[in-house]
Amino acid sequence: MKSKIFLILFYLLSNVLFSQKNDLKSKLTYLIFNKPTSISAIDSIFKGNEKNKKILEEIIATSKENNYLEGLFYGKSTLGKYYRDISLFNEALIQYNEALKISKELNSIENEITTLNNIGSVYRRQDEIINGLNYHKEALDKGLSVENPSIEIQKLISISENGIGNIYNSLKQYNLALKEFEKSIVIHQKLNYKLGLAINHKTIGTAHEALGNLDEALKSFKKSLDYNNQIDSKIGKIICGYSIANVLTKKGNHQKALKTVSAVLPLAIEENDKFYLSNTYNTLGLSYGYLGNYDEAKKYLLTALEIAKKHKIQTIVVKANENLAFLYNKTGNYKEAYSHYKVAKEEDFKTFNARNLIYVRDLITEYNKERAENQIKDLAKKNQIAHLKVTRNRNLLIFSISILLFIVVTLFYRGQQKELKTEKKILSLKQDALRMQMNPHFMFNALNSIKLYIIENDQKKATSYLNKFSKLMRKILEASSIQETSLAEELETMKLYMSIENIRFSNEIDFQIKNDDAVNLNAIKIPPLVLQPFLENSLWHGLSTKKENKKMSITLEKVSNEYIKIEIEDNGIGRKAAAKIKAKKSIQRKSIGIELTKDRLETFAKPLKNNFELTYKDVVNENNKTCGTKVILMFPLF
Repeated sequence: MKSKIFLILFYLLSNVLFSQKNDLKSKLTYLIFNKPTSISAIDSIFKGNEKNKKILEEIIATSKENNYLEGLFYGKSTLGKYYRDISLFNEALIQYNEALKISKELNSIENEITTLNNIGSVYRRQDEIINGLNYHKEALDKGLSVENPSIEIQKLISISENGIGNIYNSLKQYNLALKEFEKSIVIHQKLNYKLGLAINHKTIGTAHEALGNLDEALKSFKKSLDYNNQIDSKIGKIICGYSIANVLTKKGNHQKALKTVSAVLPLAIEENDKFYLSNTYNTLGLSYGYLGNYDEAKKYLLTALEIAKKHKIQTIVVKANENLAFLYNKTGNYKEAYSHYKVAKEEDFKTFNARNLIYVRDLITEYNKERAENQIKDLAKKNQIAHLKVTRNRNLLIFSISILLFIVVTLFYRGQQKELKTEKKILSLKQDALRMQMNPHFMFNALNSIKLYIIENDQKKATSYLNKFSKLMRKILEASSIQETSLAEELETMKLYMSIENIRFSNEIDFQIKNDDAVNLNAIKIPPLVLQPFLENSLWHGLSTKKENKKMSITLEKVSNEYIKIEIEDNGIGRKAAAKIKAKKSIQRKSIGIELTKDRLETFAKPLKNNFELTYKDVVNENNKTCGTKVILMFPLF
């Protein structure tokens, strides 16, 4: 009898699995056959599969195989959200950055703004305020630049404003945050966009809670909960649950707070979004603490802290340590209380320091902008008064003063224009110098090398290197018109450069790029072609006269939150030997490449908090003999 029941269950399970497999296959077939251009249309096909990593990877693989960019964008973007929701933030950023590239290929401003906001939200969850603010502002600027924006674009603009408001909340600038939320909610009310209204009422409640307006905060959280119930958003219910509980705790209603947060705990565990789960455990632990159930309080607070530390959720690391300090103080364990209080303050100081930096910069920017606008208005007003008085010929003295003022303003304006022209000229010269960095000798020799492959009828190599050469030339031309590029793009250009130069060395040079996983190549910006002069120096002064076993490498390492270290190392003859060879040459040519690069680096680093550092070091072996040269560039991150 048991074996029959087992066979029946096995049969039913097999049918379900087979049906699911066939269902996915038919959906993918339908997707590729029809290739819908609307992301919402693709979303409707795979509704309910957003958290199935395997299915999302199938969508990506199938779309890539069939060169279907919309499907690829959907897959990458949804997989990014999947990783974000389980607090695998680095993996989420990888998927979102790839989705951002695809949105640009599709020339879809809507998809681009969506992805910029998504990247901003990932950085916000990690408390990386500068990056979060930059991405939300870029999204907002792109949205506001659209003439006659669609309903979707209007929604995305309000999401950007809400994201910026959340950043102001993190900066403890709650009144500024409320202004952003008020701008955001207007669009949502106009469009009756319930998800947006739910989000905005929640964030407004957070600002009011921080300002001590507990009744207003509770009112906003309850409005948010109402909208979340209407759209049946589980995440929204979780957020409102622990937010309402926090306010009830502050109002002294501890029993109701415990009941409220306990009700959403199963939902939080089911969703398994580490950010919201750690928040829920933290609030639950605090509720138990106020009710005197210290064992339960400690258990939940330590769980919240463990999740937050593992997934780098900085706000909960601070809050959980503060609450543990409160708990241990209640139980008379003052040593542990002090330990957790100290950690909380140290962690909060670290993040708030970085926040303060960007906030001050923003204030200065806004102040300068406002001051300039006021100056223009003031000058316009004075000129208008002077013009009226001159026209009416009331007072010769006032007329003279007005003329004098006009002359001063004119001279000031001309001086500013002259200074601006000078700056433009300097910039133009720097761009010209940048174009010249890849000198004509390099181009001539590279083309000669490729020509040799053609003469030898080695079409495969000739085609390969010609493609690389054309890509390199395109990148050089692009670099001449931009001020900065990503570190990933710079390394790609250097690979191309080295592969072309290596032809002239009979491909004897072993060139490698070693990257520390902590270095986010796409997020870090540097001046374009800034590494090329160092590679060229290593090639022609270090390796050109070496007989064999020629090696060169670029190594990247994040040494702190403020710097990355870029090392360019070769196993050439060393600086002293190279200098002797250079001295013997009859023609002495002064290279401007390195000096110009230093100037460019200095200019680039001026607006940043830290300056760059450049050092040269001889590499020595165990016998203390020089066996190469190392260039060490310490590059500031902000």
